[in-house]
Amino acid sequence: MRSTKASAAIDRLKRRSDNPLYSMSMTSGGLFCLLLGDGLGNTTRLSEPLAMDAFVTWVNGYGPQIVKRVSKLELAFSQQLQKKDI
Repeated sequence: MRSTKASAAIDRLKRRSDNPLYSMSMTSGGLFCLLLGDGLGNTTRLSEPLAMDAFVTWVNGYGPQIVKRVSKLELAFSQQLQKKDI
């Protein structure tokens, strides 16, 4: 099983939270867990073992989120689309 997708989610979490101590572990059954180190060699498990897609979804929702910037033109366009749907 490839874990590139899961490790990319961990890298995004590290950038969002500005904390390089996040890591993951993979069980023998191919399930993933999110871990947080304390800098002294101790780790705390933050998630239950999850399948890769569920793990990536969980990690993407964990921690601080990046607010997507929306321009005035995009906002006006989405409002026009909502008016047409009604």
